[in-house]
Amino acid sequence: MTTPLKLVFATGNKGKLREAREILGSGFQVESPQQEGINGEAEETGSTLEENSLLKAQYVASRLPQDAICFADDSGLEVDALGGAPGVYTARYAGPQCDFKPNMDKLLKELAQKGDVPRTARFVCVVTLICHSEVHQFKGILEGTIAYEKMGDKGFGYDPVFIPNDYPNLTLAQIGEKLKNTISHRYRALSAMREKLVAE
Repeated sequence: MTTPLKLVFATGNKGKLREAREILGSGFQVESPQQEGINGEAEETGSTLEENSLLKAQYVASRLPQDAICFADDSGLEVDALGGAPGVYTARYAGPQCDFKPNMDKLLKELAQKGDVPRTARFVCVVTLICHSEVHQFKGILEGTIAYEKMGDKGFGYDPVFIPNDYPNLTLAQIGEKLKNTISHRYRALSAMREKLVAE
């Protein structure tokens, strides 16, 4: 039996860590920066998901041994009727210290103020892999619509208000993590990263 490949996921988000372990599977040992003795995180000063994902990966990679393999992700929700917002501000849409409940409330309120407009949206995930000093980026997109109210209690983040096109009557918080991890934006980006690592 081969030893799982160790990867350090540059995140402090337990939900993301759990998803990554589930998606990447038994061939990989996914560790958090804290497990490697790294505390603190990169400031997300980029103007795109690609830039922020790279900043996070570089922050952790610079604190690891040179032969370590590290990856980071930055994800955003883009709502067409809001001009692509919240975008890079997805995690802090209602303010820097807010969690996802006020963020969702703000999103639903702003959409309600727009009146009868299409509620099309997408989740975008950009994963940055730093492997042997080489940088690779992978993108995953999940198309869907924004619900009129929060529904479901599974998952995290904006899951209770996002209805994926694959399951048009259910939010991500209703379909459950197991199913979500076969269609999500993060699943698509991490699957592309996994293929790259397996091919090497």
